[in-house]
Amino acid sequence: MTGHDASGHGERRRGRRSRTLKAVGLTLAGTLVLGVAAAGWAYWQLNGNIRSVDVDGALGDSRPPRAVTTPSPSGTAAAAPLPTGAVNVLVLGSDSRSGAENQELGGGDSSGARSDTAMVVHIDPGRTSATVVSIPRDTLVTRPSCPLPSGGSTEVSHGVMFNSAYSLGGPVCAVKTVESLTDVRMDHFVEVDFAGFAKLVDALGGVTVTTGEDIEDEDSHLNLAAGTHHLDGRRALALARTRHGIGDGSDLGRIGLQQTLVKALLEQISSTDLLTSPTRLYRVADAVTGSLTTDTGLDSLAQLMELGQSLRGLSAANVTTVTLPVLPAPSDPNRVVPDEPEASDLWESLRQG
Repeated sequence: MTGHDASGHGERRRGRRSRTLKAVGLTLAGTLVLGVAAAGWAYWQLNGNIRSVDVDGALGDSRPPRAVTTPSPSGTAAAAPLPTGAVNVLVLGSDSRSGAENQELGGGDSSGARSDTAMVVHIDPGRTSATVVSIPRDTLVTRPSCPLPSGGSTEVSHGVMFNSAYSLGGPVCAVKTVESLTDVRMDHFVEVDFAGFAKLVDALGGVTVTTGEDIEDEDSHLNLAAGTHHLDGRRALALARTRHGIGDGSDLGRIGLQQTLVKALLEQISSTDLLTSPTRLYRVADAVTGSLTTDTGLDSLAQLMELGQSLRGLSAANVTTVTLPVLPAPSDPNRVVPDEPEASDLWESLRQG
């Protein structure tokens, strides 16, 4: 009787243990499936966020030569080597007010957009240093004939504002105008809108900047005392848009603030260990991809990741920010023209690098 009872208890314990192991196994399997599904959904979501324009197809072959991109010798058969050659990226900050979020942050006309910010980012061979050249939007340039999305093309125009290229012909005309001005091939194009920039700053936990003078700008609604400040996305965007509350009220003063923000963003990204927080990593990736319009060479998450990985050795300390040398335009003191030969020397240095 006793032996029978012990045997029965043992069988019941083995049965319970077996059911428990099965339950744990099913739970782990379910968790794994959900994790894979979530990762797949996140990749699909982020990949679908990115908008693109076929700049290369629109402009054809009549362009400055492309820099030779060489792979890293440290690549393996399992992982394709990362590119290490020089690369040039035209980065535009669009002041489009389309969409509720952009209208709330920027206000103004929602029927069009201008390149509120234009930077040529030249990444040196080896991709451990870079030069960021800001082009004042009030610079008078010769705008070349540009293909239009609706068909046909624009006429060549002399002595027009630089940012009119984007307003008239979108990213394609902006790229062609920059290449005409610089004789430097733009390997890629990236456009960021108001809402996306603010979301990125918030996803990173804000940025820390130091201003050398008090800022009071009624247009951007920013009031900052001189000193160091930690800004959220809305205030960082206001700083990027500030023009009348600093210096002589020209676009040149705003460019200085925007370059300060570029450095602050790079420093915040390098100091934030995104890999330890999948939630924050997703928020940052969602903010970045959701705000971007790129050329077709960067219109997938895989392509953006490859570019980002190739820049892992680039620190904020090795990024030089400069402004295109300009002087007041003889025809209009409120506009500027490239200051020669310094402007041409600057573009030549990028071609040689």
